[in-house]
Amino acid sequence: MAPATAAPVEVREPEVTDRTDLLRPWKVIVWNDPVNLMSYVTYVFQKLFGYSREKAHKLMMDVHTKGKAVVASGPREKSELDVFRLHEHGLWATMEQD
Repeated sequence: MAPATAAPVEVREPEVTDRTDLLRPWKVIVWNDPVNLMSYVTYVFQKLFGYSREKAHKLMMDVHTKGKAVVASGPREKSELDVFRLHEHGLWATMEQD
C-alpha cells in the first residue's frame, strides 16, 4: 500500500483592504443628559482635558444644543481611558472611530 500524500494546498495571503484603518483616530463623544448642570459639564471638560473655560463652555453648549459634542480624539487606548474618566464624573460618553 502506497503512503498517502497530501494534495497541494493553495495558501492565499489575507487581504488587507485598508491598513490605514488601524491608524484612524477614535473620537470621544459626550451626549446630552437631563441630570448634569451645564456649569458642572464645563468644569469636567476643563479638569479632564485641560481646556480653557471658553473652549469647555463651547463644547458644553454643543452638548446642550446639538445633543452631543466630540471632546477628544486619539488612539483607541487613550479614548477608552477618556470615556472611562468621563463616566467616573457622571457624564454619558461613547467613542467611535473617526
